[in-house]
Amino acid sequence: MENFIQSLTSIQDLTWTFSVMDITIAILLTFVLTAFIGRVYKKTHRGTSYTQSYVHTLVIMAVIVAVIMMIVGSNIARAFSLVGALSIIRFRNAMKETRDIGFMFMAMAIGMATGTKFYLLAIVFTVAISLIIFIMYRFDRYARKASSQILKIQLDTTTDFDHLFDNVFVKYTSLSELISVDSVRGWALTELVYNVDLKKQNKKQEFLTAIKELNKNLKVTLITGYNTTDL
Repeated sequence: MENFIQSLTSIQDLTWTFSVMDITIAILLTFVLTAFIGRVYKKTHRGTSYTQSYVHTLVIMAVIVAVIMMIVGSNIARAFSLVGALSIIRFRNAMKETRDIGFMFMAMAIGMATGTKFYLLAIVFTVAISLIIFIMYRFDRYARKASSQILKIQLDTTTDFDHLFDNVFVKYTSLSELISVDSVRGWALTELVYNVDLKKQNKKQEFLTAIKELNKNLKVTLITGYNTTDL
């Protein structure tokens, strides 16, 4: 029993390698900077895939990375042991937007900087990258003009559709391309999917009416903005 107590008292607690101030600054600064990054992400996000849990993950992950960097310090053996331990973690959820991966790396970089006492670097990096994001968002940099739309037309399976809509497409579109042909409702109907570019966007209703006259008033769907949102 005495030997056990002596072994406990002889254990060296490496926590005090860092002062309480070091730990507090690293965690609080990481939280503040990644919370700011979360606001930037929310403000500049486009599409329908925004989730609160993702922003929470950014903040939590950055704080964890900061703690990991403090644990590793300059000890190479400790670094390799942590790599081995963390390699068992698997992330099953795929990112819906490549932009989300960038924010994930940003949060990791902030945690790495604060965990290694590069506080000024972390602050300057956060401000600079946020400014870059806002500039690209505000001026819509590198965006392509989205004019193409997806047209879905349902037909009776007995209908010959090879040249059925040629005249309508010539009148209303500058581009019409058949993408796919599929059977729906248990082979009762045929669904055609076209990529179309309307000559005049204000003629959508007239265009759809002309299509319905040819497909016997079955379902017709025109999807606009499919390449700018995450459907």
